[in-house]
Amino acid sequence: MQKPKVGIINVSGYVGMEIARLLHRHPGVELSSITGRSAVGQGLGQLLPHLGDIDLVIQPELGDVDLVFSALPHKSSAEAVVAALERGMKVVDVSADFRLRDAQEYQRWYEFSHPRPELLEMAVYGLTELNRPLIAPARLVANPGCYPTGALLALAPVVKGGLIEPHIVIDAKSGVSGAGRTLSLATHFAEANENVSPYALEGHRHLPEIVQGLSQLNPELSFSVTFVPHLVPMSRGILTSCYAQPREGKIAMGEGGKGELLELYREFYRGEPFIRVVDVPPQTKQAWGTNLCLIYPTIDLRAGRLIIISCIDNLVKGGAGQAVQNMNIMLGFDEGMALKGAAVYP
Repeated sequence: MQKPKVGIINVSGYVGMEIARLLHRHPGVELSSITGRSAVGQGLGQLLPHLGDIDLVIQPELGDVDLVFSALPHKSSAEAVVAALERGMKVVDVSADFRLRDAQEYQRWYEFSHPRPELLEMAVYGLTELNRPLIAPARLVANPGCYPTGALLALAPVVKGGLIEPHIVIDAKSGVSGAGRTLSLATHFAEANENVSPYALEGHRHLPEIVQGLSQLNPELSFSVTFVPHLVPMSRGILTSCYAQPREGKIAMGEGGKGELLELYREFYRGEPFIRVVDVPPQTKQAWGTNLCLIYPTIDLRAGRLIIISCIDNLVKGGAGQAVQNMNIMLGFDEGMALKGAAVYP
């Protein structure tokens, strides 16, 4: 039986590279076409020597494939996705261009008018653990952002269960690769090394995506979210700390309540191949290179507040790994195919 052919638009970006790495060991598909705006004409092995046994040349245009990953920046990706859909391809879009339902939000947060707003309703939000039934038949999957992945997976059980008040604080710390390969002063070694810096305090682009996801989990609540991202001097990883007030009478405020909360999370995510509800606060290195999301829910008994910690690798579960997970579902493969490696630790 012939393997489905897949392609990557913009293999020269960090997420595009990571998709290529994961597909390199995927037994069910053939990576047959790659593009990269800054590396046209190079063999993949020239750009990525660790993938040198993939005999592909980076082309200016995408060939004929069954499914394509678009790893272009926002706005540019929308145009490429529309072209791929018109050619009959299935698409996993790793940019933000089809994540939001309200087209006007793109002008506010991404400073462009969406070229095909009618496709926003067609796109399935690819947070796999929460939207799995919709992903299988989809032609277009909008891969979630890295920050929303960590935050929404951390909060989903208590939000869906109506266990917390809608005023939520999310503090997230990300490695430098989350900023992409485009050069900027903030990501230069001398600026980022031995330094931790908050940014986008007036509102990060991932904030409307987080609020949208929370509202879909529980439409009865009107959410007010404070989201503060930080840049930390490491290559990969996101550690997300979520703080929420429990609704009165919903969660026991004692040591027994901690155990009940932990069991609630384990039951909610029972059978999920890439969610680990852990007994101690997780660390980013424990998810390094994997498609795992590690989650630790607890209660600050002194303050009467829930604290939920999550850790992901921003380039895998927060990007390429989740994209391949969605591809597997769309093409009828085992969801974890090519994604089950252990973390590189320490």
